[in-house]
Amino acid sequence: MSLIHRRLYRISGLSSVNAWNLQIREAVNRNDPVESLLLFREMKRGGFEPNNFTFPFVAKACARLADVGCCEMVHAHLIKSPFWSDVFVGTATVDMFVKCNSVDYAAKVFERMPERDATTWNAMLSGFCQSGHTDKAFSLFREMRLNEITPDSVTVMTLIQSASFEKSLKLLEAMHAVGIRLGVDVQVTVANTWISTYGKSGDLDSAKLVFEAIDRGDRTVVSWNSMFKAYSVFGEAFDAFGLYCLMLREEFKPDLSTFINLAASCQNPETLTQGRLIHSHAIHLGTDQDIEAINTFISMYSKSEDTCSARLLFDIMPSRTCVSWTVMISGYAEKGDMDEALALFHAMIKSGEKPDLVTLLSLISGCGKFGSLETGKWIDARADIYGCKRDNVMICNALIDMYSKCGSIHEARDIFDNTPEKTVVTWTTMIAGYALNGIFLEALKLFSKMIDLDYKPNHITFLAVLQACAHSGSLEKGWEYFHIMKQVYNISPGLDHYSCMVDLLGRKGKLEEALELIRNMSAKPDAGIWGALLNACKIHRNVKIAEQAAESLFNLEPQMAAPYVEMANIYAAAGMWDGFARIRSIMKQRNIKKYPGESVIQVNGKNHTFTVGEHGHVDNEVIYFTLNGLSLFAKDKTYIV
Repeated sequence: MSLIHRRLYRISGLSSVNAWNLQIREAVNRNDPVESLLLFREMKRGGFEPNNFTFPFVAKACARLADVGCCEMVHAHLIKSPFWSDVFVGTATVDMFVKCNSVDYAAKVFERMPERDATTWNAMLSGFCQSGHTDKAFSLFREMRLNEITPDSVTVMTLIQSASFEKSLKLLEAMHAVGIRLGVDVQVTVANTWISTYGKSGDLDSAKLVFEAIDRGDRTVVSWNSMFKAYSVFGEAFDAFGLYCLMLREEFKPDLSTFINLAASCQNPETLTQGRLIHSHAIHLGTDQDIEAINTFISMYSKSEDTCSARLLFDIMPSRTCVSWTVMISGYAEKGDMDEALALFHAMIKSGEKPDLVTLLSLISGCGKFGSLETGKWIDARADIYGCKRDNVMICNALIDMYSKCGSIHEARDIFDNTPEKTVVTWTTMIAGYALNGIFLEALKLFSKMIDLDYKPNHITFLAVLQACAHSGSLEKGWEYFHIMKQVYNISPGLDHYSCMVDLLGRKGKLEEALELIRNMSAKPDAGIWGALLNACKIHRNVKIAEQAAESLFNLEPQMAAPYVEMANIYAAAGMWDGFARIRSIMKQRNIKKYPGESVIQVNGKNHTFTVGEHGHVDNEVIYFTLNGLSLFAKDKTYIV
């Protein structure tokens, strides 16, 4: 008997609306929305009229299909029925359109409903939040309060998520206050949502406070995982690992999300030990075979500079997704091993797995980072072949950045000019490219054009502009843009912006002004700012200010060799040999070692690394013979560049 005949046989005995409803509901529950709609059609053909229980089941089936046409058909039947004004049916209809991404239809249904309860309002709020209409969501919330509808925990959690999408800490804090006032803050599901959202919004301290306020008996695995997720946003592996130990002591059983979030926290060499312990425990509990978990562990090992462990995990995977290939390729690209990244990329194509946008962006980023121009051109030429169009703004931005970093500024500008829909990131990347390549006037000219075209610069745009001013020595322009950033665009200067201004003042020999700027900063100066001042002191041989800058660097980065070496050189240049000897003695006492500098160039697609003091390259004699010849030319006063 065919499937159609079996279905017809089964429904032929249905003699009441309730019997039809039962069959429709069962089809929805077993995730067979097509069957539900076919049953609805046969029900109508059989002369049975749907009731207020039928429509919510059918609406759920349409939502599962995400088919707007089906939604409109069901809605047409509903309008003709006597149940169009039923609050339960209307709420299901609003929810149906929301889940089909038809928020406008949902809003029309919502507005025409004669009666609405809290669930109805929540369904409409969810639609606005999911579609990114934060203003409409909060406007609807105010209207909800005016209509004397009491919000519940679902209302609060929906608006919390909306604040998360906007990354607005103020909105989140406001909803937190509303939740406390409504008394829903004691519900663990609401608290879990707050923890997760505070983490995403950059407020780790508030996330901790909410977690600690949950009664120990009320905490769930989701509570712990939300906290681990917050730690992963900040890369706080040590705190996350400590909390994990506490979780185990309190006899909570970790799940897959636990290990994924913990592994995501361990993304640098300093946390590799913790990452290995977490991986070992995942293996012990048998949760390491999930593909998403394996991908996260591969990423963890790659970013912790343990590429061998990452590759071992990758090689023993029983099956791989596009993400698996991309994570491994990205690991090699970040390390600078473009040969291996490209070999793996070819293997990916050969396996039948199609690279996606992230795969290509990883390769392009690696090419820019390590100056692999030829490989970058090859990837650029094949972007269309792999389904990532050259007119994709993200690809264009990445290519502009890559060509700029490889010194091919004309090709970068060509892509910029041919990008059909530019964003602020596109303009910023091109401005930064000009600044990086020393073409300062073009950088400033492009910034002016950007402003004229009503693009709103962000803090990164101003950083690129200030870098251009610093490299060109344009102090007046630098101050002008620094003040515009604050006064016109209301952007508070960050540490990088201050670092640029200190560098600019230092280049002009205005060391006292630079020191005064540092002292008047709203934030605590970091190593980059003091390093810029120390470098300026070296150029202008100012020992007094150099000592202040160096002392700050010694406190901030006690094991970094660079400030000690710089200060020793400043003392030597000034003939202050006692100071020179003292710095060398401190370095010896603290076991600080100066590692030789390295440079990498690419010839015919292959990377060549050169280290100071080493002469082990296979073409060593030819290279240094040529370098010596170039040195003679440079010293010849009659040589014209």
